[in-house]
Amino acid sequence: MKAIVGESAHPSERKIKNFIKPMLAKETDKAFDDKDWLFEIKWDGYRAISEIRKKVVLLYSRNGLNFQNTYPIVADQLKKIKADVVLDGEIVVLDDKGRPDFQLLQHYSENHDRPIQYCVFDLLELTGRDTTGLPLIDRKELLKKIIPKNEVIKYSDHIIEKGKSFFRVSKEKDLEGIMAKKMDSKYYPGKRSSEWLKIKNHKTAEAIIAGYTEPEGARKYFGALVLASKKGNKFTYIGHTGTGFNNETLKEMYKLLQPLVQKDSPFDEKIKTNSPVTWVKPKLLCEIKFSEITTDGKFRHPVFLHLRDDKTINELNMDNIKKNNTHPVFGDTKVIKKEKNPIPKKAATKEKESSKGNDKIYQFGKTEVKVSNIDKIYFPKEKITKGDVVDYYISMADYILPYLKGRPESLLRNPNGINGESFFQKDAAENAPSYVKNKKVHSESNDKEIKYIICDNLPTLVYLNNLGCIEMNPWHSTIKSLDKPDYLIIDIDPSEKNTFDQVIEVAITVKKILDKAGAKSFCKTSGATGIHVYVPTGKKYTFDQVKDFAYLVCMMANEELKDFTTLERSLSKRNSKHIYMDYLQNRTGQTIASVYSLRPKPGATVSTPLLWNEVKKGLLPKDFTIRNSLERVKKVGDVFKGVLGKGIDLKKCLKNLE
Repeated sequence: MKAIVGESAHPSERKIKNFIKPMLAKETDKAFDDKDWLFEIKWDGYRAISEIRKKVVLLYSRNGLNFQNTYPIVADQLKKIKADVVLDGEIVVLDDKGRPDFQLLQHYSENHDRPIQYCVFDLLELTGRDTTGLPLIDRKELLKKIIPKNEVIKYSDHIIEKGKSFFRVSKEKDLEGIMAKKMDSKYYPGKRSSEWLKIKNHKTAEAIIAGYTEPEGARKYFGALVLASKKGNKFTYIGHTGTGFNNETLKEMYKLLQPLVQKDSPFDEKIKTNSPVTWVKPKLLCEIKFSEITTDGKFRHPVFLHLRDDKTINELNMDNIKKNNTHPVFGDTKVIKKEKNPIPKKAATKEKESSKGNDKIYQFGKTEVKVSNIDKIYFPKEKITKGDVVDYYISMADYILPYLKGRPESLLRNPNGINGESFFQKDAAENAPSYVKNKKVHSESNDKEIKYIICDNLPTLVYLNNLGCIEMNPWHSTIKSLDKPDYLIIDIDPSEKNTFDQVIEVAITVKKILDKAGAKSFCKTSGATGIHVYVPTGKKYTFDQVKDFAYLVCMMANEELKDFTTLERSLSKRNSKHIYMDYLQNRTGQTIASVYSLRPKPGATVSTPLLWNEVKKGLLPKDFTIRNSLERVKKVGDVFKGVLGKGIDLKKCLKNLE
């Protein structure tokens, strides 16, 4: 293996001129099973090569950028590797749920308290011996033996053959995707090989920033980024995006763009935009999440994710580029044809409505709400449409709105249904219509203002449905008392290896402890695989006080059911056969699927409140769906309304548990 630079200089003083370029993967859209392949997590971070020679460390990006000063803790921990080696891996920063978060990584200087890991998946050199010619499975066996046991340097493990099930798990955990690699594959530095494949959970692509439009209304800095692809020396317009930003990121991006401003457009053709464009030198590369690609090669529903400062425009999605592609950016990604616009069926609502093509206008008093593409299929197996989802929420408005009113709403958007991409959006009120209330909330973790939508009325609820919000995710506190929740939540979250009868056993045990404490409790199905237990707190206590009480209850339940329950949040440390009792839901800004909320899950399940005498063996969440929820609530009433009532006496509850 070729050394990077001479051995005499200290790494921090070196400017890396020659470097080992990592081997790259091609992209495919389907997971598969194959006994000759292994499968790894696709880490959402920065690709990084590390060289350790006589405890002197070089750590750098795929383009040779020195990472040692940027991530000193990684460089320090690499010194603990006893052998002289060259490693390939990914640097990631973890969020509160133990998942890699690229934005946290990009702002690591502001997030030093966040866990950082160097996930190592390949070995290029060992004790002076070039290992790139060895089969991958052999390289990984050698690699596993030399990786130290600590919290920073991690061996990236794999499974063999079972790619489909591994991919399903990655989707459930909301990871970026998986990597598929032939077990006998050699390592080819700087080459892209079909023996390595990446399979993403979301449709993403890199795009060049070619300009920005003028801001409108109360928005500052710019309206949208103008996006381009490049083939040869020609730039092609591929759409624009104004979503995925908050005030802070708008400001940061605007500042980066100012030195690049130029008079002329980089495009040969004239570009049509809704507002004037300021052109910039096409040097910055960003990553975009999108739903589809139109027949003319444009992004549909593009959302800005982040800048790709670890890549250059010459590397623009090269992994997808093939001969005779429909579009140079997207490679062999399928182009979605525009569907015909059939006349939609009449919605089951007493409000005035009108239809045109595949759109519908709902009128609530003097307020009109336009819903587009109402015939779009959201639940393919059940053939449930976007219009059906809107109709559900209209019919359930009297029941669900009390649990949404006055609360910041974190939007989980599924604009193309449950099988399409999904994404969370907090700062969503910038371009909302006048009837949509909003509230600016300061985020201490990011030191910025986030403008949240407040769903106080039916028009707003339908507006959210139109954005692709199948699920409602309100805060546990209202804007009048953000630091004091209305209720305590214990989220009983099983693994794939647990039964729902075990979930029921945990819920009953939690209730028993709460009964002993004198705390009245309520429960609902999660709409997925778990149960949520609620205790009203009536805005009387801080989140920390509520969280501590929830922790005590969970700890006591864990003592009784230690064989299959855990309080361990970290997935890597958690027993895969244990049910996680999540007491950390009780924090400012946390959200959970609202009672009566649809879930973007097969079966169109609903998070449904239960009577405690219903929580018994044989109960299944799949029994409560969009088709029977209204009938049920009309029959049993709103059995959850006590959650918003008078709160518990926390001192008495604690004393009762002594």
